[in-house]
This record gives sequence, C-alpha cells and structure tokens, in this order.
Amino acid sequence: MKTLIDCALCYALCFFCLIADTLFADQQQKSSKPNIVLIMADDFGYECISANGGQSYKTPNLDRLAASGVRFEHCHVQPLCTPTRVQLMTGRYNIRNYLNFGTLPRNEVTFGQLLKQSGYATGICGKWQLGKEVDSPQHFGFDESLLWQHTRRPARYANPGLEYNGKEVEYPLGSYGPKIINDFAIDFASRHKDHPFLLYYPMMLTHSPYQPTPDSDRWDPATQGEKQKDQTSNFTDMVEYMDKMVGRLDAKLSELGIRDNTLLIFLGDNGTGRTITSRFRGVDLKGGKGTTTHLGTHVPLIVSWPGVLKAGRVLGDLVCSVDILPTICDAGRVDVKHSIDGVSFLPTLMGKPATPRDSLYCWYSPRQKLDLSVKEYAFNREFKLYRTGELYRIDKDALEVTPLDTRNLDREALAAKQMLQRTLDQYTNARPLELDRQFAESGKNAKTE
Repeated sequence: MKTLIDCALCYALCFFCLIADTLFADQQQKSSKPNIVLIMADDFGYECISANGGQSYKTPNLDRLAASGVRFEHCHVQPLCTPTRVQLMTGRYNIRNYLNFGTLPRNEVTFGQLLKQSGYATGICGKWQLGKEVDSPQHFGFDESLLWQHTRRPARYANPGLEYNGKEVEYPLGSYGPKIINDFAIDFASRHKDHPFLLYYPMMLTHSPYQPTPDSDRWDPATQGEKQKDQTSNFTDMVEYMDKMVGRLDAKLSELGIRDNTLLIFLGDNGTGRTITSRFRGVDLKGGKGTTTHLGTHVPLIVSWPGVLKAGRVLGDLVCSVDILPTICDAGRVDVKHSIDGVSFLPTLMGKPATPRDSLYCWYSPRQKLDLSVKEYAFNREFKLYRTGELYRIDKDALEVTPLDTRNLDREALAAKQMLQRTLDQYTNARPLELDRQFAESGKNAKTE
C-alpha cells in the first residue's frame, strides 16, 4: 500500500513539475522581447524588387526575406524623403507635425524614445536629415548614431563624411559610405546580442548621385564629392549593392544566433527617382519620386521574423508609414500612450483576427516656398480622392491622367468617393496653426533633394 502511495505521490510531483516548467517556459516566451531591425532604402520604389515583379535588378537577399517572411503589396509612404521619415518615426501624419524639409520638431515622440524608455538598446545608422543639432539623434532616443547629413552635407558614397554621435569621423582613402554604415549595423547588433535592441537603418542607397559601387567595374577609390561618375546606368549596381548589405546584416544576425527572435522590416522611403526607368511585369515604369501618384508613394514592405511568422505570405492590406511605429512598439510590448494616426499590423502578421484599413490618407507639402502649397488626398486600392475634388480610378489610371466625372459615377465609384470623403473629413481641422506660424517666421526656403 505504501508503495502505491509513494508511486502516486511521485507521479503527482512529476506532473506538477512538468506543468510548472511549461508555465515558466510560456512566461519566459511572453516576457522575451524581440530585437527589432528597421531598414529603409532611399528612393526605392515597389517596382525595383524581383519578388514584387521587378525585372531590371537582382535582389536575391530581399527576395529570400520575402519568401521566408511576409510581403505586402500595398504599402504607401510620402512622395519625398523627409516627410516619410517624420511620419515613420512619429506614427503621425504630416498634417500634424511637418514643419519644413530637413526638420523633425523637437517636441515629437519617436519610436526610438519609446523603445529606449522600455529598456531597449537603441542605435541608428545611415541617412539622418531630421535636424542639424549635434544631439538630435540622442534627443530622439538613440543611444548611438553613425549618420550622413547630420550637421553637414558632405559626400555619402566614395570617401564619405559621416558623424558618430555628432562628431566628424575621418576614414581611409577609398572608403565607401554604405559599407561603413553596414559595418556599424553589424557591430551594434553584435555588441547587443544578449539584450533586446532596436536598430534603425535608414540606408543612403539608392539615392542619386548614381555613382559606381566598390563592386562596379567603374569604381574609383579616389572619387571625391557627388558629381563624379554620376550616371543613371550605375543605378543597377547600387540596387544590387544595397541588397548585398541587407543580406550581410541578415547573415550576421543568424551567425549571432539571434535571427529567430529578430523582427526585421524592410521598406522604401518614397518612389524611385524620376530619371530611372525600370521594367516591371512586362512594362517600363518611370520612377515617380516627388509625385503623388502611386509611383511616388508605392514602396516595398517585407517583414521577416523566422521564429514567429509563417513563411511565404503575401498580403493585400493597405499599410502606411505611420503604421510602423505602433507595429514595432506592439512587437516590443511597449505602450503608446499619446495620440498617433498609425495602426499596428502585428495582428495581421501573426495571422490573428484584424480589421485592415479601408483607406489611407496623405497630406504632402515639401515646404519649399512660403505659399505653403499642399496636396491632400485619401485613397484605397482602386480610387483616390483629392481634397480639391478630383476623383481617379487609380487601379486603371495609375498616372492619374483622366479624373472621373463626379456628376456621373457608377455605384462602386460613388460608394468609394463617399468613403474617401469621410477619411478626408477626419483631418479637416487637424493642422496645428502653430506649425504654419513657425514656418512663416523662420523664413526658410529649404531645398529638397
């Protein structure tokens, strides 16, 4: 009898130990925050990636990330670099916080600040263009920074001028900016592999000047400045070098043993430069940077998280640059307590029930003149409605050549117009008068890229 009781107690003890271990493992998994790597290519439209249907460039590393992760077909950003960077980092539409080209208002809250406050080590490397104050990156939440176009505007590619934490750094003759930046990204991840980190990597490639890379036949290590060897034919090499740098960082994350717990997001900051023509699904497309057509705002979005996300999914949800902040904060279990416009798409990534956006909104003003000219519109996959009243069937008229006759709309177009008008109405009085007052007083006439 005693033996039976002892056996029962032993089995019970083993059972409870098993339950305790399972609960502990579950708790550990829930408390383990992922590393977050956010990569943004410069002037790189949707049509440039082979996985999307691009036929002009080789992008094997991005294609592999897409095949092993999630690829979005309808991600949109602002038509120009600074407007997108402001939206991306704050999760708020430009109507609320865009002052002028090259500025991020110091009172804005960024994902760098939010994740740093939650215990993340934070780093940024690449292109800044958000304020010339020496402490700007640190003010906005980044422990470390290696940046181009921070307090000055030197060359970015061959023999570049970069700044580490606001201090100018000298490099040997023949150095290549994108490689130096990539080295920093790899070093940052290596040093922080045992602790959750955020690495924001706004790449300098593939923006003009279109110069040879170290992998090009025409590469000259003695190149100085941004006017030498600037030819659109070099764009192909620049795309492929950019893809190589993405692959190099991705491989290092795997080597460090942290890839499965690293959420990696790749997107573009606006459409491809307008002097570049790319082959896409059998059609030649001219880059639309700076325009409010789809070619100006439609960019690739690839999300890879091997230990969590189901591979090979292609999603047709509408996603915007303001959605990045809430998504990465959601992944890092960081509460966003202030008002934002972005919507987390993490539930969609995880295959959980979600309510996709029915439309996106854009307030675009590059702020080059004191007339404060603005283009404002709402759109979905089929239609676009401007504040000024023009309605386009963008799935059939992507270049917006012929507006629809709003006096004679079919049922589908009328329903879309009414829905898009409701989206515009949400932002009718959203522009803070203080921003326009600050701009008028500054008298700035910033030059865009």
